[in-house]
Amino acid sequence: MTTVITFGTFDLLHIGHINILRRAKEHGDKLIVGVSSDDLNFSKKSKHPVYNQDCRMAIISSIRFVDGVFLEESLALKRKYIIDHKADILVMGSDWEGKFDDLGDICKVIYLPRTENVSTTEIKQYIKEH
Repeated sequence: MTTVITFGTFDLLHIGHINILRRAKEHGDKLIVGVSSDDLNFSKKSKHPVYNQDCRMAIISSIRFVDGVFLEESLALKRKYIIDHKADILVMGSDWEGKFDDLGDICKVIYLPRTENVSTTEIKQYIKEH
């Protein structure tokens, strides 16, 4: 059995999120998703997500491609999360290209292209303006 792991905030769920989760699952038998904690998201982006971590974890766990969800509390713990979840493959969006190549010693690292013309930031901006 091949286990795939991926990570993200997954705030304001959109087709880009669904596409990356579906495509990540295509690389293995089991997909585990680390959902960034509220504190981690704030440290990365200096803003809080619209939905809190419990809501985002519930949303992601309800997606049929997802076999398990856990709370990602630190970017520095990626290696530990991969080992703890016995992941064979790490899948990340292409906006992270090259940033996790050092984990190639414990798993295969794959960067998938983002879905064009959709982003959470753009959705939030659209909502503000309309």
